[in-house]
Amino acid sequence: MDTADMVPVSSDEPESHILCDLNEPLVDHTEGQLFLNDTFKIIMEEVLCKGTDIKHKVCEWKEPKELALLLDLELRATGEPQHRLLQRVQDVAKYSIKTSHPRFMNQQFGGVDYHALAGRFLTEALNTNLYTYEVAPVFVLMEAEVLRGLRQLVGWTEGDGLFCPGGSASNMYAMNIARYQHFPEVKSQGLCGLPRLNIFTSSDSHYSVKKGAAFLGIGTDNVIIVEVDEGGRMIPDDLDEKITLAKSQGAVPFFVSCTSGTTVRGAFDPLDLIADVCEKHKLWMHVDAAWGGSVLFSKQHSHLLKGVYRANSVSWNPHKMLVAGLQCSALLLQDTTDLLRKCHSANATYLFQQDKFYDLNLDVGDKSVQCSRKVDCLKLWLMWKAVGSIGFAERVDKAFNQARYLVEQMKKREGFHLLQEPEFVNVCFWFIPPSMRGKEGMADYQDRLAKVAPVIKERMMKQGTMMVGYQPLGNKVNFFRMVVFSPLLTQKDMDFFLDEIERLGKDL
Repeated sequence: MDTADMVPVSSDEPESHILCDLNEPLVDHTEGQLFLNDTFKIIMEEVLCKGTDIKHKVCEWKEPKELALLLDLELRATGEPQHRLLQRVQDVAKYSIKTSHPRFMNQQFGGVDYHALAGRFLTEALNTNLYTYEVAPVFVLMEAEVLRGLRQLVGWTEGDGLFCPGGSASNMYAMNIARYQHFPEVKSQGLCGLPRLNIFTSSDSHYSVKKGAAFLGIGTDNVIIVEVDEGGRMIPDDLDEKITLAKSQGAVPFFVSCTSGTTVRGAFDPLDLIADVCEKHKLWMHVDAAWGGSVLFSKQHSHLLKGVYRANSVSWNPHKMLVAGLQCSALLLQDTTDLLRKCHSANATYLFQQDKFYDLNLDVGDKSVQCSRKVDCLKLWLMWKAVGSIGFAERVDKAFNQARYLVEQMKKREGFHLLQEPEFVNVCFWFIPPSMRGKEGMADYQDRLAKVAPVIKERMMKQGTMMVGYQPLGNKVNFFRMVVFSPLLTQKDMDFFLDEIERLGKDL
């Protein structure tokens, strides 16, 4: 290395976990830069300090009209002074939900990883577009490497892929590519010459399957729902029967969407058995592993996706269990024939000139239906570099251990009734208030039980103590769904959760 390229490092500086002295401006050249520095201080204090501290609230609940007034949302013809803008920044931080808080358990995202967050800051500051090598050389190479690492975990030594704006988009991409493989003429001729196509998915699958069918012109009526067993897993025999029936009725089955980690119950479809059915009927097998894909890092739990290597495509959201931060969603393909590019390319000559001085395969933008595409790989790459595959495995195993502890403690308390023994880290349960215990035979019992979770949810949000979701499912009335995955969670948080549910619901 040329000595001119070397940066001297002082060994006299004390080791510190503080990234910078917040009392010193990061930059001091313009008013805008000073505003940025002050904004960063607010982020550090309100979001990353208070927002992850259990002594502070998960949310400061305000009714919509009150919140709109507090935020002063009106946009005006003239600009406002810096001190007022900083107050608005402070208010945005104060009144937003603290999704990094250990007791935010409302969705399948949350928590904070500081390496990933650093990556998010960096990509926002660099503000580049991941479509050509000339404007994003670092990230074109980085995305390829991260996708390769994820594909290896699936079990593929070769393949393709893309980071997409969320798991729903990844699932829709898979659907579109599968249709193109079966009927490549659809790209130029549209839907008019196609037969009636059928998609197959389980009754517990994500709603994006139906959304994708509607968006792509296949139609929601052509999404055939496959029955699930008592644990919420797709029944392969029912899939086989429904594919056979669809063929007999003149439809053309082409796509099966399995789920590894269903949204509500966290169920894992039996991929090996489904792969047998797909191979028998020559259908594209897609695995929606947006939620459950991260268990592939764990030797202890990766068996839940046994057979995933037999799929044609996999969607996986590291912004969920791995806490990479929104958004970080990968579509992985086993294909090596460049289907992704062939299906979506438009060959715009102002971007994808064919006489460039570097390898044209590095211009990845034509694989995407988007033109502008954010850099989503850096946050995962930086986090992966920091903790390694072993660190990710430890996080996954810890989440399972915390969920197991929660279930064990729940069984020791009156009033908690599990929907089922969890297969994953989704702990689904009803809370039975003291006034309803032992009265299951009452005619209005289910109606009364359905109202318990919404009231407790309202109370916890207005008091700001925690957030957890609830929902009905089929003929089962509203129950809580606690998702246990944030690396910040401890057993004390699990105990607090149970205590708080009891406190908020004891008088119902």
